[in-house]
Amino acid sequence: MKRPDSSRSVLCFTVLCAAFLCAIALPAFAQQNEQPKFIADALVVQANGSYEAQPDLATLTFDISSQEKDLTQAYAKATQSMQQIVAVAEKNGLTKEEISTGVLTLTPYAEGNKKPKTYLVQGEIVLKVHDFRTIGTILNDSVENGLANFRSLTYSLENPEDAKSRAVADAMHNAVERAKAALAQNGQKAGAIRYANLDIGQIMGIVQYNAAQLGSFNETDGVVSSDNAGVARPRVTYVPPPVQPGKITVSATVQCAFQIL
Repeated sequence: MKRPDSSRSVLCFTVLCAAFLCAIALPAFAQQNEQPKFIADALVVQANGSYEAQPDLATLTFDISSQEKDLTQAYAKATQSMQQIVAVAEKNGLTKEEISTGVLTLTPYAEGNKKPKTYLVQGEIVLKVHDFRTIGTILNDSVENGLANFRSLTYSLENPEDAKSRAVADAMHNAVERAKAALAQNGQKAGAIRYANLDIGQIMGIVQYNAAQLGSFNETDGVVSSDNAGVARPRVTYVPPPVQPGKITVSATVQCAFQIL
């Protein structure tokens, strides 16, 4: 019987060990190089940047509800309320693209196994307003006679990506200037960027108001009207919200490794 060659066995064992060590080392090497801590002949600089902008978009959200014993009548009143708010929005210069009407949902109410006694139809409508001067009029005309319930008003940026790009550009500009100042002390210059890491902060300054935050209603001189449920209540007027709530700020942080010339 022929014995196995011992040198061949040792060689196979060595190859297996090497392969195993490589399998362990490669992920660790890749993980270490995701964010290199040191780059030869390079200057690593970190700088912050920001961009401030006035909000250019106001989002108004209304809740619509109608509760009736008759299903058809409940749907008809909810649909009518939604159509009237759309008419108010168009009267104040909003386009169809700036008006979003949600789907009406139905909830029947009954006792035990009996047939539904009442039907509740609910929905929402969202308005995108660019002319902030019309917000007060839209609020008053929309909630008048109980057409809808005001839910929220949000001031924001229509194109936040543009603001983010400007904040990044400011951070990069500051990083370049900082690198120039640091290398000038030794008569050196900053060359090409060999590594860069970017972090964009949260957008600060977006303001949201609800009905309570906008203040209580101002009642008129005893004028009374009925809402969709047939309940008589005084006609009220919304306190206009601030036209300009303040600037919105976007921040960015950049870390760059510049080649030293």
